[in-house]
Amino acid sequence: METGIRNTKEILVTEELTAAAVGSGLLPVYGTPYLVALMEETCHTSVGDQLEAGQGTVGTRMDIKHVAATPVGLKVRCESELVAVDGRRLVFNVKAYDPAGLVGEAVHERFIIDNERFMAKAAAKAEQYK
Repeated sequence: METGIRNTKEILVTEELTAAAVGSGLLPVYGTPYLVALMEETCHTSVGDQLEAGQGTVGTRMDIKHVAATPVGLKVRCESELVAVDGRRLVFNVKAYDPAGLVGEAVHERFIIDNERFMAKAAAKAEQYK
């Protein structure tokens, strides 16, 4: 996999995507947990067609700054760029914008995994701690 892969996703902020709805705050503005999820989705879908059959990616780190509030009714556009590949480790720069400008920015790290092996480990953990 090579650096430089880019992707863009856009969402409309609805009442269901607010800080008040998710419990991360009391105000009806775009919630940080949803911003994180949009950033992760933008990154992981950008490299999906570069993976081998049976592989996926999992997020392992997100260093985010949520710098501006976005009210219900506005769109948020997220842009990602793959900036580093180190074996199975992928690093992305991510920015999100609403019509007024920058909403958030992050460095996001993902690892390429074997889906079956990853889920087997998760299942074993679930069995051990039931």
